[in-house]
Amino acid sequence: MAIHLYKTSTPSTRNGAVDSQVKSNTRNNLIYGQHRCGKGRNSRGIITARHRGGGHKRLYRKIDFRRNEKYIYGRIVTIEYDPNRNAYICLIHYGDGEKRYILHPRGAIIGDTIISGTEVPIKMGNALPLKGKSATLKLPSGEVRLISKNCSATVGQVGNAGVNQKSLGRAGSKCWLGKRPVVRGVVMNPVDHPHGGGEGRAPIGRKKPATPWGYPALGRRSRKRNKYSDNLILRRRSK
Repeated sequence: MAIHLYKTSTPSTRNGAVDSQVKSNTRNNLIYGQHRCGKGRNSRGIITARHRGGGHKRLYRKIDFRRNEKYIYGRIVTIEYDPNRNAYICLIHYGDGEKRYILHPRGAIIGDTIISGTEVPIKMGNALPLKGKSATLKLPSGEVRLISKNCSATVGQVGNAGVNQKSLGRAGSKCWLGKRPVVRGVVMNPVDHPHGGGEGRAPIGRKKPATPWGYPALGRRSRKRNKYSDNLILRRRSK
């Protein structure tokens, strides 16, 4: 991914750093619906997820996560931008005429071929089932889990790995993504947040920070006890 730095012509471009977006030429049979950003409200209009709302209208791209075109070679035709995720997507033309979108593997270019199946070469972009009864998977958080043998894995890494280097530069760009402003609890009134109130700039007045609903925040585990998937966790993530 190439990072584009703006010249400082306006205050909004002073700290802007965005990726040079790939143009999107979507196929009508692989997109559907006006997929709106999550507005964070339920059917009664009550806020259930804070800091969400607005955002530009989106069309959802059907992504082939199953990779069930077995033993049929496919060729990468385009690499496109997807507004519904950070990663790019690429259009695959299979030998039997099927056309599907997959997540763009890092390093793959237009013209590369991919294939999925049991006995396929271990090559970037190929999808293979797991071997044995189960496999261990280490997540980015450090947690190690057991994965069923019925799952498949794609060789390689998801592209657009430098997305964390982007800097939107202004609040309006974040609003386009459906993310609303975040207000600190310490500047609210005490009726709105446990950290609120006080004369001037005051500390929170508590031993430990709390959520807007009074529960302990910042470090306390919130996972439900005796969850059905506890026996699949071999090593818990670090705090």
